[in-house]
Amino acid sequence: MYRYVARAPRLGRTLATHAAPAIPINAETRNRAWAREEIQDVYDTPLLDLVFRAAAVHRQHHDPRKIQLCTLMNIKTGGCSEDCSYCSQSSRYATPTTASRLVELEPVLAAARKAKENGSTRFCMGAAWRDLAGRKRGFERILEMVREVRGMGMEVCTTLGMLSPDQARQLKEAGLTAYNHNLDTSREFYPQVITTRSYDERLDTITAVRDAGISVCSGGILGLGESDEDRVGLIWEVSQMPEHPESFPVNALVPIPGTPLEGNEVVKYHVLLRTIATARIVLPSTIIRLAAGRNTLAEPEQAMCFMAGANAVFTGEQMLTTPCSPWDEDKAMMSRWGLAGMRSFEQASVARKEGFTPEVDVPDATLQASVPK
Repeated sequence: MYRYVARAPRLGRTLATHAAPAIPINAETRNRAWAREEIQDVYDTPLLDLVFRAAAVHRQHHDPRKIQLCTLMNIKTGGCSEDCSYCSQSSRYATPTTASRLVELEPVLAAARKAKENGSTRFCMGAAWRDLAGRKRGFERILEMVREVRGMGMEVCTTLGMLSPDQARQLKEAGLTAYNHNLDTSREFYPQVITTRSYDERLDTITAVRDAGISVCSGGILGLGESDEDRVGLIWEVSQMPEHPESFPVNALVPIPGTPLEGNEVVKYHVLLRTIATARIVLPSTIIRLAAGRNTLAEPEQAMCFMAGANAVFTGEQMLTTPCSPWDEDKAMMSRWGLAGMRSFEQASVARKEGFTPEVDVPDATLQASVPK
């Protein structure tokens, strides 16, 4: 085990030859309330200076050698009534995705066991629904999935659309670690992407999840046609939550034939990197998840994202409906760059919500707790 010296970034431009002064790390610095203009100033920093500053913040709050490996399974595909313009699972669009029923329990457990054997410590399950209304039997099956996967000693995440407070409570009692509900983009640009669910409805679900004691996973998608100001707006929005989200997924749009955004250009790499670095500075203790579109990045590009503060990836056979980098490739890449996978419940904020007492040298860096392996 080793210790880092906590160093704080300057508010202004930072040169690579100047180290920032050391400051103590506490809850206030983790959950600072940022003004939107401040975040815009951070985002507009010259890119290499921005990455340097983000790397310094990353080392304050995380072990920079650790990457969380997550595996995502689509447990109910297609047929969704929402009109998310990026999604091939909407019933409103003619896409290659075929609708299917909720899968049975055993295929999910087999996928979770395979993921664990390959080094994944978080198993995520996604269902293409607007909400769980009228799905009592399906929800009961999902609760059993959560209980069984949690019993394997893995972190468990679901994304099931909108939740009521009671549904969130039941998921927590079943052992759910985290719930994913992305805001997707800024409040201002959001109506250009989705009209069937309001921004505030998304925030209401996040509130229900947080109040139930479940870790919040909420981020966005780049390449929807948004501006730099919208990317800043997304980061600002999550920074205003009562607690910063446990994780912030950064997705690069994968244009899918048949969706309204099928003709969108692939997001530029420098935009992706700038967004990751800005999110790391504004959300210092949050896990930054390099999500959809990562398979299109060259290895050095991924390494720069890790340098800028990304510290989780989705790995395995595929995402929900888009390609994913396989386990063997990811583990070989991590070995070449001196990176290692996180253990389950290693992030201190997750451990606290799970009832463990983290004993750490640096917050969110190394957890010593009695958890199932």
